[in-house]
Amino acid sequence: MTRHRRLLTALLGALLMVVGLGALPAATAAPAPGAAAAQVLNWTAGDDITTYASAPTTAVAGQTTIVFENSAATGNTTGMPHTLTFDVSDPEYNNDVPVNILANPFDAEGGKHSVEVTLSPGRYRYHCTIPGHEGMQGILVVTDGGGDDTTAPETSAKAEGQTDSDGAFIGSAAVTLAATDAGSGVDRIEYALDGGGYTPYTTPVVVDQVGAHTLTYKATDKAGNTAAEKSLAFTVVAPPTDDTTAPETSATVSGEQNADGAYVGMATVTVTASDTGSGVNTIEYAVGADGAWQPYTAPVMFHDPGGRTVRYRATDKAGNRAAEKTVTFTVVAPPVEDKTPPTVSLTVDGDKNSDGAYIGDAKLTLAATDDTSGVDRIEYSLDGGPYLAYTAPVVVDRVGAHSVAYRASDKAGNTAAAQTFVFAVASGGGVPAPNCPEYDERLTVFVGSVDTGVPNRVTDNRCRINELIEDEKEWTSQALFLKHVKTVTDRLLKEGVIDQREYNKINRAAKQSGIGKPGQTDGYRKIMDGTQESFAKWEQVGGGKFLLNGDGTITSDPTVSGMGMLWLPTRKYGDFSLKLQWRDDAPGTGNANAGVFVRFPWVHDNPEEPRPEWVAIKYGHEVQVLDKPDGDMYKTGSIYGFDRVGLAGAGVTQKGTWNDYEVKVVDQHYSVYRNGVLINEFDNTGGRLFEPPRSDDPGTDGRRYASGYIGLQVHSTTDVISYRDIRIRELQP
Repeated sequence: MTRHRRLLTALLGALLMVVGLGALPAATAAPAPGAAAAQVLNWTAGDDITTYASAPTTAVAGQTTIVFENSAATGNTTGMPHTLTFDVSDPEYNNDVPVNILANPFDAEGGKHSVEVTLSPGRYRYHCTIPGHEGMQGILVVTDGGGDDTTAPETSAKAEGQTDSDGAFIGSAAVTLAATDAGSGVDRIEYALDGGGYTPYTTPVVVDQVGAHTLTYKATDKAGNTAAEKSLAFTVVAPPTDDTTAPETSATVSGEQNADGAYVGMATVTVTASDTGSGVNTIEYAVGADGAWQPYTAPVMFHDPGGRTVRYRATDKAGNRAAEKTVTFTVVAPPVEDKTPPTVSLTVDGDKNSDGAYIGDAKLTLAATDDTSGVDRIEYSLDGGPYLAYTAPVVVDRVGAHSVAYRASDKAGNTAAAQTFVFAVASGGGVPAPNCPEYDERLTVFVGSVDTGVPNRVTDNRCRINELIEDEKEWTSQALFLKHVKTVTDRLLKEGVIDQREYNKINRAAKQSGIGKPGQTDGYRKIMDGTQESFAKWEQVGGGKFLLNGDGTITSDPTVSGMGMLWLPTRKYGDFSLKLQWRDDAPGTGNANAGVFVRFPWVHDNPEEPRPEWVAIKYGHEVQVLDKPDGDMYKTGSIYGFDRVGLAGAGVTQKGTWNDYEVKVVDQHYSVYRNGVLINEFDNTGGRLFEPPRSDDPGTDGRRYASGYIGLQVHSTTDVISYRDIRIRELQP
């Protein structure tokens, strides 16, 4: 439950609670002349993540109050947030009501919200925008209220197949449904078999299970009139057979087990049956010695602690029933959770001068204690760098101001809030920190994307070599950049920081980089160039996996399930232009769902979000890649959860072809280009859309981070996506 609530917190931080979005028209407008009297339409949600608890299907055009409630009163016992969103991107439906309401039992309104809109005749599609819950959707049919078509369709049903002398169908029956409507025309036909839920009818329904059946059906016209339910009863019998052998049955129990073999928190029972004769007809199960037999259709889950006995059996189409079997197991409650993070402390040793700066160096020693599950690891971050595992005292000897952040995690996954200590290291004379053009702590000197192999030494002016090269600066010409590099290396050679061989390497790399040369790299640095060395610098978190291909491209692995992210932990970026190419390689006729993550913080052991792949969703921005015509409303070019681009706005890219993609971010302004064309612009001035503001926001205005890391999303085994030629150029705001 704790993991579930943390996921809810992540979703709350990523969703909107607005009516109207971006440049969409306002959701409230004056009623049209002659419109029907005001009406109230109610949607409700509860614990179910697949469907709304209740929703209207029809309405009359005109001024309307939409009420959406997701509260304890409507059955929400977990605090799960839900949204009610009207689709305004699909041309098949009305697009004039941009409703997007987030509700949960703990918000300021107690989970109940309302908005005034004006409905037009036609159909509206509504759904939930919480990622992974696109199944919560439906259609609202709005009539003009004039009464032109008030007659429901005429319906009929016919069962066909070979019958015996009693009229029973031998082996199977095919039921054909039909409907006619002389008014507005038939919109849909639906059916339900043997008391199940209604399903859209598209082709004859084939029923081959032996026994008596009832098929219920109805139809709705385009004016919203629904015909009264009708039903067709029929019986299916097995074909003549000499099968006298009952089915083979088995059952398995799965779940997390403790040392005693008991299942912790939940056990799942899966029953299977096979029959080589007439075929399996039904599988049944019962709980306990006296429990009633029930149809088995899917694995059965048991949550309550205690011992369980599950009986099961199967019958084939010839009527042979297998002997009853049983499976026994025990479910126990999860152990009491350790919710207290470790206590961590820092000791700094060294001689100080009169200003309190450490002379020569400072030695940092960390320690942590945890009385419950025990300390798992201690980490530190020096001068804003990534968190590193602490194994021994850290000696800081670079002259200047420094800060160290430190934290510890226990074996139960609790991470202490990071603490920060600021200090300074001085030479004997107390020299101030170096004023370097940029900050670069890579081990070797890079010029653009070219690695010289020369150690990135600290020079006599206390700046590292790469910090003096300034290869990330935007140069107006290559000649100007080469002159700058020569001036720097001339001085370093004279001072003895580099030798002649290293001098030649750095200047040769400057020419190879193409920095400042129009039509070449234009100052872009390749952060994935297709080599194994470059690929190894990226890290996969969460589900899924990317594979490096022989041609230097990377492709999501279709055999590894789950949603995750490949990210570059070596560097954070502020204002930048990120360029790459992507290709939709989804199998069959489907389309891949993927995206590019930008400006998210360090993903590991985030105290607010334990799942590293969700840190990018919760704190950064996802620039969507999705040309699927249905499902998620956020299409290619969208800033997911913040700014929608529909297929009508950006168009569809051809599958199997490479597409150029540029994400340009300056301050809080996002520009997205596909194949050289601007398809979206977004200003993140509305902030995080989460109240109250988080304490870990980078500024006082509540906006998302002004800098962060880069990542590539893998969504599932069917959402196969490829990337190549990933490069970045830092910009001035």
